Parts: sequence; C-alpha cells; structure tokens
Amino acid sequence: MSAAETASAPLWRRLLGARPDETVLRAVFRTLIVLSLAVIGWDAYDRAEQAANAPPPALLPGEQPDAPPFLPSARPGVDPAQEERTRPAPQADLRKAMTLELVAGGRLEARGTITPGTAERFAAEVEKRGAYVTTVVLNSPGGSVSDALAMGRLIREKGFATEVPADAHCASSCPLVFAGGVRRLAKAGASIGVHQVFAVSTGGNAADTGMASAQRVSAECQRHLVAMGVDPRVWIHAMETPPERLFYFSPAELTDLKLAIGA
Repeated sequence: MSAAETASAPLWRRLLGARPDETVLRAVFRTLIVLSLAVIGWDAYDRAEQAANAPPPALLPGEQPDAPPFLPSARPGVDPAQEERTRPAPQADLRKAMTLELVAGGRLEARGTITPGTAERFAAEVEKRGAYVTTVVLNSPGGSVSDALAMGRLIREKGFATEVPADAHCASSCPLVFAGGVRRLAKAGASIGVHQVFAVSTGGNAADTGMASAQRVSAECQRHLVAMGVDPRVWIHAMETPPERLFYFSPAELTDLKLAIGA
C-alpha cells in the first residue's frame, strides 16, 4: 500500500498495518495467553480459598499429627502446679519418629512418636533381631493407632515382654503397644496415660464418616485390649478424656486394670 493510499484508508485499516492478517492473528494469540493466565490465576486463588476454609480432617482416638511428649492430667482434684513439679521434664526428642535400638539384655528400645509406617519398621527389626529380643522398652507419646495395634499384636505373637522404665512416658496409643507384652512392667515413676483425639469434620457426610471411623477404631482398640487380657475400662478412660489432657493411671490402677502384670 502506497503512502497516499495509507493516508486515505480508514482508521481501522491503518491500525492493522501492511499485513492485517498477521496483526489480527497476533492480537488473538496475545488475548488467548492473557485469558489462559487469568484462568490459571483464578483457579489457584480458588484452590487456596478452599484449602483455607476446609474443615479439619477427622482424627481417630489416640491418633494425631503432632504428639506432645507431656500433657496435663485430666484426673479430678489434681493440682496442676504440683503435678508440674513432680512430672518428668519434657523430652523434646519424643516428638521425633520412633527409633528402635537393641541394647544389652535383649531389650529393644522403642523411643519417639509412632508415625505411619512404624509398625513395618518394627516388624523388620524383629525379623532381623527377634532371636535376641526378650523385652520391648517403650518411651513414646503415641501416634498412629493402626501402627500401635500392629506392634502390640506382633509383640504378643513373639512372646515378648514390655516395659515402661522409670521417668519414661507411654501415652495416647502407646498403651496399645504396651498391652501386647506377655509380661508388662511399669517401673516406679513411669507415666502411662490415655486420651481421645477426635476432631469431627464440619459438613454432613464428612462428620458422619469421621464419627463412624472413630467408633470403628474405638471398638477395635477395645477388642485388642480384651484379647491382650487388659480391662477394657482402659479405653473407656481414653474416650472420656479430652485431647488436650491425659488420664494418667496410678500404679494401683495399672494393676487393677491388668495393664501392668508380672514382674
């Protein structure tokens, strides 16, 4: 197009330039890129909003993502200040995933939080060192219920004893492991406690599913305790105790409820 023709052409024609087809295609391509970026940005924003407003996941009794080493007592009439003075100092390393170490005297020390997969690691350790193991020594704030149940059953199958040493801790789902011992020794100063950890998701079906799961797991825990010769009232105390506290058993209760037996 000559200069004279360009000057006399309509404005829209002059804006499109010498190659209008290319100009139109270039504009369409850029528009599509802008729209795609806008859709991706809106989708990311929508996902972030959904995540922020999502209800908490349903947690099962004795199962939590972070198991604090020590929690205050739920027992009525307990003076929190006095209890704080007499309780062992918090052991920060108990928050870490459980470690397994065979020490002298056939003692397999299990220390730390029972995370998903701990039962498999425990079974592998027993397979490797089972001939030398006589006692599983526990110091744990609990964690995964399913793993704790599997560990307790394997301990019973192998005929191991269990022990919670003096000033050690066995809480939440850990007593399910402790219950597996054919002999169960709680040394003086050991703290053994249970509680329920159950956050019901808001929203119809999610809440119903969470409640049903909790009831199923609670029944499984009670069946496990009965099969191990433990009084099922142990888990009743768990279900009655809020998640931010623990029902610590007295030495007399440990014996009366058959949670601690043998010498």
